Amino acid sequence: MPWEVEQKFRLPNPPAVISRLAELGTAWGDRIEQIDRYFRHPQRDFAQTDEALRLRRVGEHNFITYKGPRIDRDTKTRTEIELPLAPGAAAAEQYAALLEALSFTSVGVVRKNRLTGELAWDGFTVHVALDEVEHLGSFLELEIEASDATLLPAQQAGRALAAKLDLAEQSERRSYLELLIMQHVAN
Repeated sequence: MPWEVEQKFRLPNPPAVISRLAELGTAWGDRIEQIDRYFRHPQRDFAQTDEALRLRRVGEHNFITYKGPRIDRDTKTRTEIELPLAPGAAAAEQYAALLEALSFTSVGVVRKNRLTGELAWDGFTVHVALDEVEHLGSFLELEIEASDATLLPAQQAGRALAAKLDLAEQSERRSYLELLIMQHVAN
């Protein structure tokens, strides 16, 4: 089974963390804008089951993503299934209309500017994302893709990297959508 081992941290001082990540050899990519639209299942309360269904736009690219329940208390380790969709704004709207025709309802939109990077750490490739989230501020996400066989070492590697960045005690397990709903600005 594919696993996503993710940790997220609120950043009061993003330049300091960017500097530490650069010292560790992070290869930075492009800054991108992501618009994530989340949907409620017609028969199941995703807030109770700790699942998510997301339609993501990255420029002209569109993806549909299912995220399963988190399996531990320290990280946001969960199953993630992401599929590409046809490109363009019209295709994204058509897919949203399809979901709504099937009785899914939109529960919120998360808008963020993301600086992406990759870092080799403890035998894993760590996907690094520095996010500026509309209405929430700055965050760092560290993500490692794992299989059943590499799940525990991936979780340990993620925790070790967070400790190296002096962030281990500040992990944020709530999603951006949850944080926005708490602030009542998800739409």
